[in-house]
Amino acid sequence: MAFGAFNHHRNPGPMAEINVTPMVDVMLVLLVIFILAAPMFTGSVQLELPKAQTQPAESAPAATVTLSIDGKGKIFWNNDPVEREVLASRLVEAAKLDPQPELQLRADKDTRYEVVAQVMAAAQSNGLTKLGFVTDAPEKK
Repeated sequence: MAFGAFNHHRNPGPMAEINVTPMVDVMLVLLVIFILAAPMFTGSVQLELPKAQTQPAESAPAATVTLSIDGKGKIFWNNDPVEREVLASRLVEAAKLDPQPELQLRADKDTRYEVVAQVMAAAQSNGLTKLGFVTDAPEKK
């Protein structure tokens, strides 16, 4: 009785078909994940950014005024402590100069945003148009 026995001497041929069902399942799952995740990568906040124009460098650089604010909110005009009432008059005097000096604002990282905003508003309301923020470069490791 040979029809029920295993024939170990028979040489099976190569497998002619590949089962692609698991691969198709994985591809469909990835497709669904990418379809759901794509809107998260393309979402944006609508902003109206200011227009910038490059200008040639001036031949004589204008003077700069360093305005520092420490962590307690104390204001320094070129490293000299100044009261807020005197600050307004100095800002008016600086705005009258020709060319107008650039106001470099240095604020401690512990300074309240309210103080920085008040100083910026005072500079703008007193006629200063050039304002820059000074930060420290990160330390290289």
